[in-house]
Amino acid sequence: MIPYATQWVDDEDIAAVAQALKTAYLTQGPLVDEFEAKTAGYCGAKYAVAFNSGTSALHGACFAAGLKAGDEAITSPITFVATANAVLYCGAKPLFADIDPQTINLDPTAVAGQITAKTKAILPVHYAGQPCEMAALSKLAKERNLTVIEDACHALGADYQGKKIGAGQYSDMTILSFHAVKHITTGEGGMVLTNNKDFYEKLKTFRTHGITRDPKLLAEKDPGPWVYEMQALGFNYRLTDFQSALGMSQLKKLDQFVARRREIVARYQAAFKNVPGLATIQGKTDCRSAWHIYPIMVKGNRRKIFDALRAKGLGVNVHYIPVYWQPYYSQLGYQKGLCPRAEAYYESTITLPLYPKMSDQEVETVITVVKECVNGR
Repeated sequence: MIPYATQWVDDEDIAAVAQALKTAYLTQGPLVDEFEAKTAGYCGAKYAVAFNSGTSALHGACFAAGLKAGDEAITSPITFVATANAVLYCGAKPLFADIDPQTINLDPTAVAGQITAKTKAILPVHYAGQPCEMAALSKLAKERNLTVIEDACHALGADYQGKKIGAGQYSDMTILSFHAVKHITTGEGGMVLTNNKDFYEKLKTFRTHGITRDPKLLAEKDPGPWVYEMQALGFNYRLTDFQSALGMSQLKKLDQFVARRREIVARYQAAFKNVPGLATIQGKTDCRSAWHIYPIMVKGNRRKIFDALRAKGLGVNVHYIPVYWQPYYSQLGYQKGLCPRAEAYYESTITLPLYPKMSDQEVETVITVVKECVNGR
Protein backbone atom coordinates (compact mmCIF):
# COMPACT_ATOMS: atom_id res chain seq x y z
CA MET A 1 0.00 0.00 0.00
CA ILE A 2 1.32 3.45 -0.94
CA PRO A 3 0.13 5.74 1.92
CA TYR A 4 -1.35 9.15 1.24
CA ALA A 5 1.41 10.63 3.45
CA THR A 6 4.23 9.66 5.79
CA GLN A 7 7.09 11.34 7.62
CA TRP A 8 10.75 11.31 6.56
CA VAL A 9 13.00 10.99 9.61
CA ASP A 10 16.65 10.14 8.92
CA ASP A 11 19.75 9.34 10.96
CA GLU A 12 20.63 13.04 11.25
CA ASP A 13 17.26 13.71 12.87
CA ILE A 14 17.65 10.78 15.26
CA ALA A 15 21.13 11.96 16.26
CA ALA A 16 19.82 15.47 16.97
CA VAL A 17 17.10 14.10 19.26
CA ALA A 18 19.57 11.76 21.00
CA GLN A 19 21.90 14.68 21.68
CA ALA A 20 19.04 16.72 23.13
CA LEU A 21 18.10 13.85 25.43
CA LYS A 22 21.59 14.00 26.95
CA THR A 23 21.18 17.60 28.09
CA ALA A 24 19.64 18.95 31.29
CA TYR A 25 16.37 19.86 29.56
CA LEU A 26 13.72 17.36 28.52
CA THR A 27 10.80 19.79 28.65
CA GLN A 28 10.85 23.45 27.53
CA GLY A 29 14.40 24.75 27.44
CA PRO A 30 16.90 26.63 25.26
CA LEU A 31 16.30 24.48 22.17
CA VAL A 32 12.70 25.69 22.05
CA ASP A 33 13.94 29.27 21.85
CA GLU A 34 16.40 28.30 19.13
CA PHE A 35 13.75 26.47 17.11
CA GLU A 36 11.43 29.46 17.37
CA ALA A 37 14.15 31.83 16.19
CA LYS A 38 15.15 29.67 13.24
CA THR A 39 11.56 29.13 12.09
CA ALA A 40 10.76 32.84 12.41
CA GLY A 41 13.92 33.62 10.44
CA TYR A 42 13.01 31.18 7.67
CA CYS A 43 9.51 32.64 7.30
CA GLY A 44 10.50 36.28 7.80
CA ALA A 45 8.55 36.92 11.00
CA LYS A 46 9.73 38.91 14.03
CA TYR A 47 8.45 36.52 16.69
CA ALA A 48 7.55 32.86 17.08
CA VAL A 49 5.98 30.91 19.94
CA ALA A 50 6.13 27.11 19.86
CA PHE A 51 3.21 25.00 21.06
CA ASN A 52 2.68 21.28 21.57
CA SER A 53 0.33 21.03 18.56
CA GLY A 54 -1.09 23.06 15.71
CA THR A 55 -4.43 22.93 17.53
CA SER A 56 -3.05 24.51 20.70
CA ALA A 57 -1.30 27.12 18.54
CA LEU A 58 -4.67 27.99 16.97
CA HIS A 59 -6.21 28.19 20.44
CA GLY A 60 -3.42 30.48 21.58
CA ALA A 61 -3.86 32.77 18.59
CA CYS A 62 -7.61 33.07 19.17
CA PHE A 63 -6.92 33.89 22.82
CA ALA A 64 -4.32 36.50 21.92
CA ALA A 65 -6.77 38.05 19.46
CA GLY A 66 -9.20 38.49 22.36
CA LEU A 67 -12.00 36.25 21.06
CA LYS A 68 -14.65 35.73 23.72
CA ALA A 69 -18.32 34.91 24.24
CA GLY A 70 -20.50 37.00 21.94
CA ASP A 71 -17.80 37.33 19.26
CA GLU A 72 -17.74 35.68 15.84
CA ALA A 73 -14.88 34.54 13.63
CA ILE A 74 -15.11 33.51 9.98
CA THR A 75 -13.29 30.50 8.56
CA SER A 76 -13.50 27.81 5.89
CA PRO A 77 -15.60 24.64 6.23
CA ILE A 78 -12.93 22.73 4.26
CA THR A 79 -10.40 22.31 7.03
CA PHE A 80 -9.66 20.03 9.95
CA VAL A 81 -12.06 20.68 12.83
CA ALA A 82 -9.29 22.28 14.91
CA THR A 83 -9.57 25.59 13.04
CA ALA A 84 -13.17 26.19 14.07
CA ASN A 85 -12.79 24.43 17.42
CA ALA A 86 -10.18 26.99 18.49
CA VAL A 87 -12.84 29.68 18.12
CA LEU A 88 -15.25 27.64 20.26
CA TYR A 89 -12.56 27.11 22.93
CA CYS A 90 -12.60 30.88 23.51
CA GLY A 91 -16.39 30.99 23.80
CA ALA A 92 -16.84 32.66 20.40
CA LYS A 93 -18.89 31.45 17.44
CA PRO A 94 -17.33 30.22 14.18
CA LEU A 95 -19.05 31.29 10.96
CA PHE A 96 -18.34 29.44 7.72
CA ALA A 97 -17.86 31.17 4.37
CA ASP A 98 -17.90 29.34 1.06
CA ILE A 99 -14.87 28.52 -1.05
CA ASP A 100 -13.50 29.41 -4.46
CA PRO A 101 -14.04 26.18 -6.43
CA GLN A 102 -10.78 26.68 -8.34
CA THR A 103 -8.47 26.95 -5.31
CA ILE A 104 -10.70 25.42 -2.57
CA ASN A 105 -9.70 28.40 -0.41
CA LEU A 106 -11.99 30.99 1.18
CA ASP A 107 -13.77 33.21 -1.34
CA PRO A 108 -13.22 36.81 -0.15
CA THR A 109 -16.63 37.82 -1.49
CA ALA A 110 -18.28 35.08 0.56
CA VAL A 111 -16.31 36.21 3.62
CA ALA A 112 -17.53 39.78 3.15
CA GLY A 113 -21.09 38.50 3.11
CA GLN A 114 -20.64 36.84 6.52
CA ILE A 115 -19.21 39.82 8.40
CA THR A 116 -21.47 41.22 11.12
CA ALA A 117 -21.06 43.66 13.98
CA LYS A 118 -20.00 40.69 16.12
CA THR A 119 -17.18 39.56 13.82
CA LYS A 120 -13.75 39.95 15.38
CA ALA A 121 -11.47 37.72 13.28
CA ILE A 122 -10.96 35.92 9.98
CA LEU A 123 -9.16 32.57 9.90
CA PRO A 124 -8.21 31.81 6.29
CA VAL A 125 -6.97 28.25 5.69
CA HIS A 126 -4.26 27.69 3.08
CA TYR A 127 -5.84 24.47 1.92
CA ALA A 128 -3.44 21.80 0.58
CA GLY A 129 -0.63 24.36 0.88
CA GLN A 130 -2.10 26.85 -1.63
CA PRO A 131 -2.07 30.40 -0.18
CA CYS A 132 -5.40 32.19 0.11
CA GLU A 133 -6.09 35.57 -1.46
CA MET A 134 -4.55 37.30 1.52
CA ALA A 135 -4.42 40.80 0.04
CA ALA A 136 -8.19 40.82 -0.47
CA LEU A 137 -8.88 39.28 2.94
CA SER A 138 -6.52 41.74 4.62
CA LYS A 139 -8.32 44.65 2.96
CA LEU A 140 -11.63 43.40 4.32
CA ALA A 141 -10.13 43.01 7.78
CA LYS A 142 -8.59 46.48 7.86
CA GLU A 143 -11.82 48.11 6.76
CA ARG A 144 -13.62 46.51 9.71
CA ASN A 145 -10.80 46.34 12.28
CA LEU A 146 -10.66 42.53 12.31
CA THR A 147 -7.76 40.29 13.32
CA VAL A 148 -6.45 37.93 10.62
CA ILE A 149 -5.13 34.55 11.78
CA GLU A 150 -3.69 32.48 8.94
CA ASP A 151 -4.11 28.74 9.38
CA ALA A 152 -0.95 27.76 7.50
CA CYS A 153 -0.77 24.24 8.91
CA HIS A 154 -0.65 23.02 5.28
CA ALA A 155 1.58 25.79 3.97
CA LEU A 156 5.02 25.94 5.56
CA GLY A 157 7.39 26.76 2.68
CA ALA A 158 4.70 28.28 0.44
CA ASP A 159 5.20 31.71 -1.16
CA TYR A 160 2.72 34.57 -1.57
CA GLN A 161 3.59 37.67 -3.58
CA GLY A 162 7.29 36.91 -3.27
CA LYS A 163 7.37 36.30 0.50
CA LYS A 164 7.14 33.17 2.60
CA ILE A 165 3.85 32.37 4.26
CA GLY A 166 4.37 33.44 7.86
CA ALA A 167 6.04 36.77 7.07
CA GLY A 168 2.79 38.40 8.14
CA GLN A 169 2.47 41.10 5.50
CA TYR A 170 -1.28 40.48 5.34
CA SER A 171 -2.08 38.94 8.72
CA ASP A 172 -1.64 39.37 12.46
CA MET A 173 -0.68 35.78 13.29
CA THR A 174 0.20 32.66 11.30
CA ILE A 175 -0.24 29.10 12.57
CA LEU A 176 2.10 26.23 11.66
CA SER A 177 1.76 22.51 12.38
CA PHE A 178 4.57 19.99 12.84
CA HIS A 179 2.41 16.87 12.88
CA ALA A 180 4.06 13.77 11.43
CA VAL A 181 2.65 14.16 7.91
CA LYS A 182 3.34 17.90 7.61
CA HIS A 183 6.28 19.51 5.79
CA ILE A 184 8.54 19.09 8.80
CA THR A 185 7.71 17.22 11.97
CA THR A 186 8.32 17.30 15.70
CA GLY A 187 5.94 14.34 16.16
CA GLU A 188 3.24 16.63 17.48
CA GLY A 189 3.86 20.37 17.60
CA GLY A 190 2.87 23.76 16.31
CA MET A 191 3.89 27.41 16.28
CA VAL A 192 2.43 30.90 16.05
CA LEU A 193 4.34 33.50 14.04
CA THR A 194 3.62 37.19 14.51
CA ASN A 195 5.11 40.65 14.09
CA ASN A 196 3.04 42.02 16.97
CA LYS A 197 4.94 42.14 20.29
CA ASP A 198 1.74 42.31 22.36
CA PHE A 199 0.42 39.13 20.77
CA TYR A 200 3.85 37.53 21.26
CA GLU A 201 3.81 38.22 25.00
CA LYS A 202 0.24 36.96 25.38
CA LEU A 203 1.06 33.77 23.49
CA LYS A 204 4.12 33.01 25.65
CA THR A 205 2.08 33.40 28.81
CA PHE A 206 -0.92 31.47 27.48
CA ARG A 207 1.08 28.33 26.67
CA THR A 208 2.41 28.18 30.26
CA HIS A 209 -0.72 28.26 32.45
CA GLY A 210 -1.07 32.03 32.00
CA ILE A 211 2.05 32.44 34.13
CA THR A 212 4.83 35.00 33.73
CA ARG A 213 8.14 35.46 35.55
CA ASP A 214 9.09 38.60 33.64
CA PRO A 215 9.84 41.29 36.30
CA LYS A 216 8.58 44.00 33.94
CA LEU A 217 5.14 42.34 33.82
CA LEU A 218 4.75 41.36 37.47
CA ALA A 219 2.25 43.22 39.65
CA GLU A 220 4.34 42.66 42.78
CA LYS A 221 6.91 45.36 43.44
CA ASP A 222 10.52 44.31 44.06
CA PRO A 223 9.69 40.59 43.65
CA GLY A 224 12.03 37.86 44.80
CA PRO A 225 13.63 35.64 42.14
CA TRP A 226 11.15 32.87 42.95
CA VAL A 227 8.05 34.95 42.19
CA TYR A 228 5.76 34.07 39.33
CA GLU A 229 2.24 35.29 38.66
CA MET A 230 -0.70 33.69 36.91
CA GLN A 231 -2.18 36.64 35.06
CA ALA A 232 -4.56 34.79 32.73
CA LEU A 233 -6.23 31.40 32.50
CA GLY A 234 -3.70 29.65 30.30
CA PHE A 235 -2.87 26.05 29.48
CA ASN A 236 0.09 23.69 29.55
CA TYR A 237 0.76 23.83 25.81
CA ARG A 238 4.56 23.73 25.86
CA LEU A 239 6.80 22.01 23.33
CA THR A 240 9.83 20.02 24.55
CA ASP A 241 13.51 20.53 23.83
CA PHE A 242 13.95 17.14 22.19
CA GLN A 243 11.00 17.82 19.88
CA SER A 244 12.60 21.15 19.02
CA ALA A 245 15.86 19.37 18.22
CA LEU A 246 13.97 17.21 15.73
CA GLY A 247 12.24 20.28 14.32
CA MET A 248 15.51 22.13 13.74
CA SER A 249 17.05 19.12 12.06
CA GLN A 250 14.00 18.81 9.82
CA LEU A 251 14.01 22.56 9.09
CA LYS A 252 17.40 22.17 7.39
CA LYS A 253 15.70 19.89 4.84
CA LEU A 254 12.47 21.87 4.40
CA ASP A 255 13.37 23.40 1.04
CA GLN A 256 14.38 19.95 -0.22
CA PHE A 257 11.10 18.45 1.00
CA VAL A 258 8.99 21.19 -0.59
CA ALA A 259 10.91 20.98 -3.86
CA ARG A 260 10.23 17.24 -4.06
CA ARG A 261 6.54 17.77 -3.33
CA ARG A 262 6.34 20.31 -6.14
CA GLU A 263 8.17 17.96 -8.48
CA ILE A 264 5.71 15.15 -7.80
CA VAL A 265 2.74 17.48 -8.20
CA ALA A 266 4.07 18.76 -11.52
CA ARG A 267 4.04 15.17 -12.77
CA TYR A 268 0.53 14.63 -11.43
CA GLN A 269 -0.77 17.84 -12.99
CA ALA A 270 0.68 16.96 -16.40
CA ALA A 271 -0.61 13.38 -16.25
CA PHE A 272 -4.14 14.29 -15.16
CA LYS A 273 -4.59 17.41 -17.31
CA ASN A 274 -6.84 15.86 -19.92
CA VAL A 275 -8.30 12.85 -18.09
CA PRO A 276 -12.11 12.79 -18.53
CA GLY A 277 -14.02 12.86 -15.25
CA LEU A 278 -11.08 14.20 -13.24
CA ALA A 279 -10.19 17.76 -12.20
CA THR A 280 -7.40 19.24 -10.09
CA ILE A 281 -6.88 22.38 -8.00
CA GLN A 282 -5.82 25.37 -10.06
CA GLY A 283 -3.26 27.66 -8.47
CA LYS A 284 -2.94 31.44 -8.63
CA THR A 285 -0.05 33.14 -10.42
CA ASP A 286 0.93 35.29 -7.42
CA CYS A 287 1.81 32.35 -5.18
CA ARG A 288 3.45 28.93 -5.01
CA SER A 289 1.82 26.12 -3.07
CA ALA A 290 3.80 24.03 -0.61
CA TRP A 291 1.55 21.05 -1.52
CA HIS A 292 0.83 19.38 1.77
CA ILE A 293 -1.77 17.15 0.10
CA TYR A 294 -2.81 16.50 -3.49
CA PRO A 295 -6.61 16.28 -3.88
CA ILE A 296 -8.43 15.49 -7.10
CA MET A 297 -12.11 15.95 -7.94
CA VAL A 298 -13.91 13.08 -9.67
CA LYS A 299 -17.26 12.80 -11.40
CA GLY A 300 -19.55 9.85 -10.92
CA ASN A 301 -19.52 7.51 -7.93
CA ARG A 302 -16.77 8.81 -5.63
CA ARG A 303 -17.11 5.88 -3.22
CA LYS A 304 -16.72 3.35 -6.03
CA ILE A 305 -13.58 5.07 -7.31
CA PHE A 306 -12.19 5.46 -3.79
CA ASP A 307 -12.68 1.75 -3.04
CA ALA A 308 -11.11 0.78 -6.37
CA LEU A 309 -8.04 2.90 -5.62
CA ARG A 310 -7.67 1.30 -2.19
CA ALA A 311 -8.10 -2.17 -3.70
CA LYS A 312 -5.22 -1.45 -6.09
CA GLY A 313 -2.85 -0.43 -3.34
CA LEU A 314 -3.23 3.32 -2.99
CA GLY A 315 -3.80 4.59 0.54
CA VAL A 316 -6.07 7.40 -0.59
CA ASN A 317 -8.01 9.58 1.83
CA VAL A 318 -10.53 12.44 1.81
CA HIS A 319 -9.85 15.99 3.09
CA TYR A 320 -12.20 17.25 4.50
CA ILE A 321 -15.76 16.63 5.61
CA PRO A 322 -17.24 20.15 6.00
CA VAL A 323 -16.72 21.06 9.63
CA TYR A 324 -20.34 22.01 10.26
CA TRP A 325 -21.49 18.56 9.10
CA GLN A 326 -19.93 17.05 12.22
CA PRO A 327 -22.50 15.88 14.82
CA TYR A 328 -21.17 18.25 17.47
CA TYR A 329 -21.70 21.23 15.20
CA SER A 330 -25.15 19.96 14.26
CA GLN A 331 -26.01 20.03 17.96
CA LEU A 332 -24.97 23.70 17.99
CA GLY A 333 -27.50 24.47 15.28
CA TYR A 334 -25.37 24.40 12.12
CA GLN A 335 -27.15 22.83 9.15
CA LYS A 336 -26.15 21.37 5.81
CA GLY A 337 -26.44 23.76 2.89
CA LEU A 338 -24.49 26.65 4.44
CA CYS A 339 -21.68 26.50 1.86
CA PRO A 340 -22.87 24.75 -1.32
CA ARG A 341 -19.55 24.96 -3.18
CA ALA A 342 -17.66 23.49 -0.23
CA GLU A 343 -20.17 20.67 0.09
CA ALA A 344 -19.97 19.88 -3.64
CA TYR A 345 -16.18 19.79 -3.37
CA TYR A 346 -16.27 17.40 -0.43
CA GLU A 347 -18.59 15.01 -2.26
CA SER A 348 -16.20 14.76 -5.23
CA THR A 349 -12.71 14.86 -3.72
CA ILE A 350 -10.11 12.15 -3.11
CA THR A 351 -6.62 12.79 -1.69
CA LEU A 352 -3.83 10.98 -3.53
CA PRO A 353 -0.46 9.92 -2.07
CA LEU A 354 2.05 12.76 -1.80
CA TYR A 355 5.18 12.87 0.35
CA PRO A 356 8.88 13.64 -0.31
CA LYS A 357 10.02 10.05 0.20
CA MET A 358 7.89 8.78 -2.72
CA SER A 359 9.95 7.11 -5.40
CA ASP A 360 9.51 7.93 -9.08
CA GLN A 361 8.11 4.44 -9.57
CA GLU A 362 5.51 4.99 -6.84
CA VAL A 363 4.49 8.25 -8.52
CA GLU A 364 4.04 6.46 -11.83
CA THR A 365 2.05 3.72 -10.10
CA VAL A 366 -0.32 6.33 -8.64
CA ILE A 367 -0.79 7.94 -12.06
CA THR A 368 -1.50 4.63 -13.77
CA VAL A 369 -3.91 3.38 -11.11
CA VAL A 370 -5.83 6.67 -10.93
CA LYS A 371 -6.36 6.73 -14.68
CA GLU A 372 -7.58 3.13 -14.63
CA CYS A 373 -9.99 3.64 -11.74
CA VAL A 374 -11.41 6.95 -12.90
CA ASN A 375 -12.10 5.40 -16.29
CA GLY A 376 -13.77 2.39 -14.68
CA ARG A 377 -11.14 -0.20 -15.49
